[in-house]
Amino acid sequence: MLVPFGARDFLDRAVTVYGRRVGVVDEPDQPAQPWPDLTYARLGETARAQAAGLDALGVGHGERVAIVSHNSARLLASFFGVSGYGRVLVPVNFRLSPEEVSYIVEHSGSEVLLIDPELEEKLSGVTAKQKFVLGAESDAELYRFDAEPTPWEPDENATATVNYTSGTTARPKGVQITHRNIWVNAVTFALHAGVTDRDVYLHTLPMFHANGWGMPFGMTGLGVQQVVLRKIDGPEILRRVEQHGVTVMCAAPAVVNAVLDAVRDWDGEVPGRDRVRVICAGAPPPTKTIQRVEEELGWEFIQIYGLTETSPLLTINRSRVEWDDLPPEDRAGKLVRAGAPALGVTLKLSDSGEVLARSNVILAGYWERPQESAGALAGGWFHTGDGGVIDDEGYLTISDRKKDVIITGGENVSSIQVEDCLFGHPAVAEVAVIGVPDEKWGEAIKALVVLAEGRTATEAELIKHCKERLASYKAPTSVEFRDQLARTATGKLQKFKLRAPYWEGHERQVD
Repeated sequence: MLVPFGARDFLDRAVTVYGRRVGVVDEPDQPAQPWPDLTYARLGETARAQAAGLDALGVGHGERVAIVSHNSARLLASFFGVSGYGRVLVPVNFRLSPEEVSYIVEHSGSEVLLIDPELEEKLSGVTAKQKFVLGAESDAELYRFDAEPTPWEPDENATATVNYTSGTTARPKGVQITHRNIWVNAVTFALHAGVTDRDVYLHTLPMFHANGWGMPFGMTGLGVQQVVLRKIDGPEILRRVEQHGVTVMCAAPAVVNAVLDAVRDWDGEVPGRDRVRVICAGAPPPTKTIQRVEEELGWEFIQIYGLTETSPLLTINRSRVEWDDLPPEDRAGKLVRAGAPALGVTLKLSDSGEVLARSNVILAGYWERPQESAGALAGGWFHTGDGGVIDDEGYLTISDRKKDVIITGGENVSSIQVEDCLFGHPAVAEVAVIGVPDEKWGEAIKALVVLAEGRTATEAELIKHCKERLASYKAPTSVEFRDQLARTATGKLQKFKLRAPYWEGHERQVD
């Protein structure tokens, strides 16, 4: 018997088994009227109502619905109300500039655009066939509780979401994640993380980012209570852990650092000690940080590695019984590796040291970019663009980044896009943008600039130029002026030479 996987399977199980349990606790402090606590039965009704609402708006199966939102119950429900009923959800990074959001909405062909109220003014010029600001007023149009949605026969190979990611080109690429990708990622991730219905999950990770790493699906399917956190704040994370009995969360290294900073001023026992598991990815934190998580917080540290293109789980590194008797520093040294392949994942290194992967979690392709899709999937392997080594225990360590992508605070930034922006300044003749080590953000963005003859510009002026044209997190945090930049005989920038002085003494060339 072959039964197609579908994203709604997770919600259907939650409704059947945990219908009376409170499944979603919305963010109380938000510009839209928060939803009351949702039981899983009510979440199921809400998803059906959203699907019926899309029917009424004339949005057919396979058509795209874009949403630009901070974490919220409305965004969480949309994974099921949109994707679960045969449409394609396009979760957009709310930090992007209006121009970037416009490109994504237009390129994806989204029929409907849903916007968080906090972004209404900023995104006023972004248009779509039908546009709504999320809140009580739009709820009346978007959710039809008095109607049954048009049935959709699940197709596991159909695109469920299109997630735009910064890559090696100035324009973001739309990663097509299928229902099968979602299903396999959610199940294997939950298995490796040891998730049960006794857990409580805190959404510290932005849900737009690789579909919240698949957690909205896996946690729902296992009946886990999900607590929505709108904005990252170290003390607030500790308060939510204490208030709701949180046991698991996902986070970029910057979030981990925010909690470690907050705990210094926390009065009393650290919430969640010997109970919380924090799953970290984006860029490996220093060994010292891992040791502090386990000693100062008393939380279990789990490392993963993956990309938006891989749904995202490729590897997982969780402490093993063989490491229990190791000194804390040595155990942290084990955990700093990207990890061993997740169930169903096969890894190998190319002749040049690039990490290649095969798995059922790997994207179907890039939306309307067949040439780039073919390149990424050449030879039946996904080309990650990351360089690495695999040790004799089968554990992967990322050692260098082959693509020109900088990961800062867990967000991918295309260095080419930032360079293109700086080239738009009349005083810039040459520019190279690189990632340099940063204790808080993993990597910081540095611009190396050669000024045009007879022109002048200050560091502050060039940073401001970028912030006015790009999402602020993509702007350089520092600018160095050079007389020339290292290039090959054919004129190609030698970024490895430009990066080298800043990474001296670091084992990895990404932090």
